[in-house]
Amino acid sequence: MATDTLPVNRCDQPPWVIASPRFNRHPLPLEIQGVRRAHRSFFSRLESLADPAGRQRCFRDYTDLVFQTGKWRRETTPLGRRSLRNSYLRFLRGWMLDASSAEGAVLKGWVESRFGIPPAFHAGFIEDVHAPVYFLYLAERMRENARTNAVESQFDLLYEFVQHELRRRHPGVPAFTLYRGVKNLGDYRVIGEAGENRVVLRLNNLNSFSSRIEYAWEFGSRVLEAAVPASKIFFRSDLLPGILPRGEEESLVIGGDFEVTVRSY
Repeated sequence: MATDTLPVNRCDQPPWVIASPRFNRHPLPLEIQGVRRAHRSFFSRLESLADPAGRQRCFRDYTDLVFQTGKWRRETTPLGRRSLRNSYLRFLRGWMLDASSAEGAVLKGWVESRFGIPPAFHAGFIEDVHAPVYFLYLAERMRENARTNAVESQFDLLYEFVQHELRRRHPGVPAFTLYRGVKNLGDYRVIGEAGENRVVLRLNNLNSFSSRIEYAWEFGSRVLEAAVPASKIFFRSDLLPGILPRGEEESLVIGGDFEVTVRSY
């Protein structure tokens, strides 16, 4: 399972293209089908706002309105309160605590369904669909999805908002240099060598990276340095401040096979 992409996805590029090192070297914009059309009034409003803080407020207000994310206290049933409270915010924060948590399973499931890249790791390596950790991933993904109010649609809107913001704030920038601290390269499948201190690794379908190398060193004795396409950034904490406790350092990156520079102490 971890070596293959799905045959279809919900993007305007096929899964095997998105997951390839060539895509990272020659990035293309990505769009989740139907999201901008379904929320065209929201994106039209974003275009009219010059202030980033105003666009942040617009996103929060719109998600509160469309998905009722701030109305959970008004619900009269426990199920209703739980489904509204389990918004995109809970899953982003849960990911930061433990990427192999139930929240992590839902986020990896969203990447799998939208981009066609299955997870390679969830509380252990996923070698194939018969692996016990694969069944754990599926069970947690389905259970937590059932307890939410269209959380995958919330992720869709969040991704498209982040893409809009990156284009507005960094016009013409196709990729960003990001860093990921690792304890052991043996936790990754090496696909090939790419020169001195450079290898092609198969990353999980969703990964945490930092914009600052000194922050990445806190997580291991080696750091992976990668040129990450803007279109593979699902979330960046400085675009919606206050969601993640670490401030303005964190990016959640859609994975696949990445050519990286390995830096050691």
